[in-house]
Formats: sequence, C-alpha cells, structure tokens
Amino acid sequence: MSDLSRGDLTAVTVTGNQELAPNVRVISFPRHQPFRAGQTVSLALEPGGPQRIYSIASGEHEKEIRILYDVRHGGKVTPHMSRLSSGDTLFVSSPSGTFLGTPEPAWWIAAGTGVAPFASMFLSGMHQGKVLIHGGKHRQSFYFSGHFLSLMEGRYIRCCSRETGEGLWPGRVTAYLARPELILPEVKYYLCGSTEMVVETRDLLIRRGVPFARILAEIYF
Repeated sequence: MSDLSRGDLTAVTVTGNQELAPNVRVISFPRHQPFRAGQTVSLALEPGGPQRIYSIASGEHEKEIRILYDVRHGGKVTPHMSRLSSGDTLFVSSPSGTFLGTPEPAWWIAAGTGVAPFASMFLSGMHQGKVLIHGGKHRQSFYFSGHFLSLMEGRYIRCCSRETGEGLWPGRVTAYLARPELILPEVKYYLCGSTEMVVETRDLLIRRGVPFARILAEIYF
C-alpha cells in the first residue's frame, strides 16, 4: 500500500518472516493493540524512517499480527524488511481503516497480496455467506489457500492468468466476472488489489447494475 506516515510507532519483536513465493513473504510479530478485520498498520524499520501501510492478515483474536507483503526491489522498506529475522525489532502503528468485514453476505475479490484483509476476515469467523475470488499469475500466488479451501469449498475461486491446473480457473479475475449471470446487484462487493484491478472490476460491477454504494475498495500501490 502507500508510504504515508501514521502517528507514533510502537517497537515490536519479529517472531517470523517466511517466504511464501519468490519476492512474497509474511512477517509476524506480537499483537500490540486490538484491531478489526480489514484494518491496516504502518510499518517502519526505525523511528522517523520511511513507513509503508499494510493490511493485517491475521484473525482478530490471534496473539500475533501477520503482514503479507511483496518485496519491492529498490523500495525503501521491503528489501530491508525481508532480511529481518526472529528477535529483530520492527516499528508498527496503531491499526486503522474502514475496509471492515461484516457478517452479511458479500463477495471478496482480490488480486495477489490483496487477499490479506480477506484472510483476516476469514480467520475472524466471517466466511459464512461469502464468495472469495482471488486472482494470481501462478499456482503459488494463492496465499492462505489452505485456509480458504478448508471451509469455503465451491465459494473460493482461484483465477490464474499464466498457468493452468486442477482447481484453477484460467484467466484474470475480470474475465471470470465478465459473465453477467454471476453478478448479484443486491450483494456487497469488497475489492482489494492493484489500481488497475480495482478500477476495472468496479466499472464492470457498475455496468452490471451493482450500486456504487455496495462496492468497497482498498487499493494496493
């Protein structure tokens, strides 16, 4: 997400920094404050240093916060953050944001690491009545798929644009959604991912009769 600064930061101790796929990692640290599923935190390597905002990917009642992130080569934060190990120090802001999960029926639509807030909603018990459509380039792009497959069979669609295989729909998220019979105007739609994906998907939904007020978006930069 963006590099906006956010208030005072709290020092936390890294408990893990696992590679999930090339240039994609998940870093974890003890939960320092309560949060709501869908919220974000800002991370920095030192007080006063560059910050970057990320969606929380863990459940509301878990003892740790997990952050799913892309390693941006040449970036100010992620190349250095990717080298942190258990016991190292990271600085984190208070949680904030309004991209919040609710118990009501909804479609969660994500691209790449944009699945993070939906992982938080899922792990907070909000998966009933939800459909998750996740876009990725390769088979290994479907982060946290083990969780989703366990309880969302038939309601978890993996759209893979560069590989084929069992359980994968061949193509981009927008191509999957282009079939008009899929879209339900009365359902709430949550979109999270790149600007291109969010804008294309939002426009497609509006053309299919979904009211603008029923579309919530979180853009990853």
